[in-house]
Amino acid sequence: MTRKFDLVLEPDLPPVDYPLPELPDGEDLWIFGYGSLMWRPGFDHLGIQDAQLYGYHRAFCVSSVVHRGTRENPGLVLGLDRGGSCRGKGILCPADIREPVIDYLYRREMVTSVYRPRMVRIRLLNDGVMASALTFVADPSHEQYCGKPSLEDAARIIARAHGRGGPNVDYLKSTLEHLDEFGIADGPLHRIMALIESGS
Repeated sequence: MTRKFDLVLEPDLPPVDYPLPELPDGEDLWIFGYGSLMWRPGFDHLGIQDAQLYGYHRAFCVSSVVHRGTRENPGLVLGLDRGGSCRGKGILCPADIREPVIDYLYRREMVTSVYRPRMVRIRLLNDGVMASALTFVADPSHEQYCGKPSLEDAARIIARAHGRGGPNVDYLKSTLEHLDEFGIADGPLHRIMALIESGS
């Protein structure tokens, strides 16, 4: 069945010159989201399930110099960094629109190449099935990769940074609201928010 494919969220994203992953012909593709992809995938899909990724964790490991900060006063945004595990969402992309969806995601996630595509193994939590999925991980060799700031440093950075997308703290608030809505516990992010609210 041919399904409608509509990129209505960010139609003017620049092209990205990066090879597509090698995938079996005719198979639907799982995509793992850990941030805004969970609630704003931007493409038609066959369904979204709770999923767990092992070997990476959600972290404020990427400096933002445009959307949530500036070159003079960088902000912080989330990436997948090595180690631990991450609860997120598996989004099932139908095979017949797989290539345009991947192209869209490359344009969306790899504007500055601080995120890199990876095929990973995720566990679908509804039934425990393991599946291959496309996701985007932070590149530790990129200039915007900032490692693991302490919770106190992250709170100070996020509290003062502001970019084209608005205050950095609004990004954190929105992320926490959606994670809470999904029932995804992320203690470090809540502790950063608590430090900001207390003025520490």
